[in-house]
Amino acid sequence: MSVNVNFDHLTVDLGGNRILDGVDLHIPAGSFVTLLGPSGSGKTTTLNVLAGFVDRSGGHVKVDGQAIDDLPAHARNIGFLFQNYALFPHMTVGENIAFPLQARKIGGAERKQLVSDALRLVQLPDMENRSIRSLSGGQQQRIGLARALVFKPNLLLLDEPLAALDKQLREAMQLELKRIQVETGTTTIAVTHDQVEAMSMADLVAIMNRGKIAQVGRPEDVYRRPADLFVAEFLGEANLLPVAGGQVIGFRHKAPTSQRAGIGVLRPEDVTVTERAGDDTVEGTVELAVFQGTRRRLTVRCPGVESPVIISAPATGADVRPGDQVNVGLCGELIHVVPGTAANETDSEKVTVSA
Repeated sequence: MSVNVNFDHLTVDLGGNRILDGVDLHIPAGSFVTLLGPSGSGKTTTLNVLAGFVDRSGGHVKVDGQAIDDLPAHARNIGFLFQNYALFPHMTVGENIAFPLQARKIGGAERKQLVSDALRLVQLPDMENRSIRSLSGGQQQRIGLARALVFKPNLLLLDEPLAALDKQLREAMQLELKRIQVETGTTTIAVTHDQVEAMSMADLVAIMNRGKIAQVGRPEDVYRRPADLFVAEFLGEANLLPVAGGQVIGFRHKAPTSQRAGIGVLRPEDVTVTERAGDDTVEGTVELAVFQGTRRRLTVRCPGVESPVIISAPATGADVRPGDQVNVGLCGELIHVVPGTAANETDSEKVTVSA
């Protein structure tokens, strides 16, 4: 059974410091939500309060509308996968997975069937008798996940579950975790520092900053339409272009928004570079060109623009090099304006838009 979760103005004070500062977050039943943010933003603390490992200082945590603030951790029916998997090396694979079932006094025949089902779910069938020490890192991660799911929890919590894996295996396991979550329908909340990981797995991304929720939304929404300058700068690379009077300063583009002043956010893949000048392009000089496999990352210095423009161009395009003159165009309809200051205006003309 999947459940919904609500954090209602949750606060946590530890050692005289406010770690969580009024967290409000709704997690729909059956969804996969990632908590993303810089170190110290409160991601893991939020997860640990939900699990019952950390006491709240104020506010409430509710599951299906019922407060669980006073429930001990073992009574919350939550599966938890830690970064190091916390497997018992002296036990077999089957014994590790069966451990939470034994704690719940589930009998032998049913326990054996549940362990077998969990192994099939993580695509490691017939491995009950294998030693934990004989498994690869990816296999151990799957066994840890099987143990977290074997008792059919209402919630699955993942704390940096892929951090110990190499890049190729980590990317494969992102898709595997999403497959398992969809198959089981278990409401899942994951903490990660990896932005690609968060985007790949999540139905919703909750971005945290200084103990608060900065923005919640679908991955494409928070990427394309950040709520503020923090989210825009934190979530991937972005060109931050001053906007005043509805015009992008330094370019012949109007910002497609009712907000006429602030900072225009445009992702590098939404900037074009061509050899031919046009009414909607600005000439610039290539400062850096880096081949990245499927893409080529360019930085171009344009007159009248405070910072170099970052461009993510197809690798099969023109082979531009540092010092080349190119023409830069913006996908103007994709510019998203957030509150901020046009840094290259004079002090007398400076426009600040408050949130």
